[in-house]
Amino acid sequence: MKNTPPIEAQNITVAYGSFILLKEISFTVNPHDIFIIMGGSGCGKSSLLRVLTGLMPPAHGDILIDGVNFTKASSAEKNFLMQKSGILYQSGALFSSMTLAENIALPLQQYTSYAPKTIRELVSLKLALVGLAGFEDFYPSEISGGMKKRAGLARALALDPEIVYFDEPSAGLDPISSKRLDDLIIDINQTLGTTIVVVTHELSSIFDIGTNSIFLDSATKNIIARGSPKELLKNPPNETVYEFLTRGTHHA
Repeated sequence: MKNTPPIEAQNITVAYGSFILLKEISFTVNPHDIFIIMGGSGCGKSSLLRVLTGLMPPAHGDILIDGVNFTKASSAEKNFLMQKSGILYQSGALFSSMTLAENIALPLQQYTSYAPKTIRELVSLKLALVGLAGFEDFYPSEISGGMKKRAGLARALALDPEIVYFDEPSAGLDPISSKRLDDLIIDINQTLGTTIVVVTHELSSIFDIGTNSIFLDSATKNIIARGSPKELLKNPPNETVYEFLTRGTHHA
């Protein structure tokens, strides 16, 4: 079963009404990938993420999660599949009136029948995993932006998901916090075997963490490059990808 790709997109069209953002794109996310969705602004990266996570239906095509057709699944099946994944939103999306422990306990209270004591232990474990041991009783307003992202990640990991989605994880972070988050993403991918999908335009992150990628192009409304970002830099398939991946920086 483990050879089944965690995510397969088959002829996906992403549209808002009659406005088409992406037309009939197909790609596969392999087990344990750190899969980057990249491209210029307005190419449909975040909209594609919404489709992958079930927040928005595709106009056409199918998303398969672990070989099961997510797009055509019943609401019970969808719920089950969605519990296999976690999402870290751009802002961290923590509830400001709740402590970090309460934020992370929420999915465990909603989707498991664990006793309160077990939930408290799991919450502490997840916070320790993201480098926030001892911050259980802090409120989001009492911690830095980088710590909020890590707390958001702890919540995304609450149910031990097989897939974690990240929407612009470095947005609003200073370079040091951004690097720390990248290191954490690699660590989670390697130690827990989690498959990770990241929407980002941050070059340092793309090269540091990406094992596989697709490049979305707003002109063609399609994928114009796919593969390891480092390989795409070495052998750019076209000018658009080359310009995006160099952008005045010099990578070896």
